[in-house]
Amino acid sequence: MGVYVIAEAGVNHNGSLEMAMELVDAAARAGADAIKFQTFRADSLVTMGAPKAEYQRLTTASDETQHTMLKGLELGPPAHKALLEHCRSRGIDFLSTPFDEESLDLLVHELGLRRIKISSGEIVSGPLLLQAARSGVDIILSTGMSTIAEVEMALAVLAFGFVSRDVTPSWEEIWRAYHSSEGRSALEEKVVLLHCTSEYPAPFSDVNLRAMDTLRAAFGLPVGLSDHTEGIAVSIAAVARGAAVIEKHLTLDKNLPGPDHKASLEPEELADLVRSIRQVEQALGTGWKGPAPSEWSNRDLVRKSLIARREIVEGELFTPDNVTFKRPGGGLSPMRYWDVLGRRAPRSFAKDEVIEI
Repeated sequence: MGVYVIAEAGVNHNGSLEMAMELVDAAARAGADAIKFQTFRADSLVTMGAPKAEYQRLTTASDETQHTMLKGLELGPPAHKALLEHCRSRGIDFLSTPFDEESLDLLVHELGLRRIKISSGEIVSGPLLLQAARSGVDIILSTGMSTIAEVEMALAVLAFGFVSRDVTPSWEEIWRAYHSSEGRSALEEKVVLLHCTSEYPAPFSDVNLRAMDTLRAAFGLPVGLSDHTEGIAVSIAAVARGAAVIEKHLTLDKNLPGPDHKASLEPEELADLVRSIRQVEQALGTGWKGPAPSEWSNRDLVRKSLIARREIVEGELFTPDNVTFKRPGGGLSPMRYWDVLGRRAPRSFAKDEVIEI
């Protein structure tokens, strides 16, 4: 399977089902494998007085709380069902990130999703992680803002949920499940880790793509990138470093009001990203070093053969004075130069004739 490209619509629909449908269309046209939304109830996600993040204050009304902002960005169950059907009609996977237990239940039990995304902010939400694992779905787990220890704790909860569905949670039982062969197998089968820098947009100096390698080495799981940088360069670089999944925000217009539009790609940019990822996938190849199929016809054109520097008569010794090397190839390789020197010419050679021995 190739790199799984997720167009992160998030809340860039601004609470409008019509705009959400347009985002599905844009993602499908761009060639993304999936489009992802966010499923939440503001009342369950934030307190009434929770402040906004700095990037949210800069891109939304300054006099509203985070709760008020999120309340206007909710999409209810009917909208989710309509989006799921529209995704099916467009041949693109529907994904979403649940932020509360009721939203997780909607995605898994009402809509029948077999894969969900857990956001970086929820990596410490143990009960939600446990519910997700016990539902049996595949999980894409984002790791922004996290230490290796926090990632491991989240994976331990997931492992416990996958394999110990009737056991009362305790940290002793959670770690026992995590270190069991069944728990490790379940994680390998069902979890992908995404490296992420949780800033919008993320500074290039904070991306630290090599952390993907660290996650892969530490946990032995497929890794990818949830990319919040501007442009497409970092996502392309992540694919070259072995990313299995790329997630990138999508908007219809970066100038729309809302918290995430400015850190998102517009449809043509997403199409450029998908094309570039597919090109990089092809370019990565197998790792075997040898002539590519397209190179064989060029070998004799650009390589050289041993050539008579001047006329050589039969029986004359080959010397640097009468042997050189020029294109085309196909004759004796110049690597045989030292083998030929000092031998006698088996016949006469005209100037520029390929030497034979």
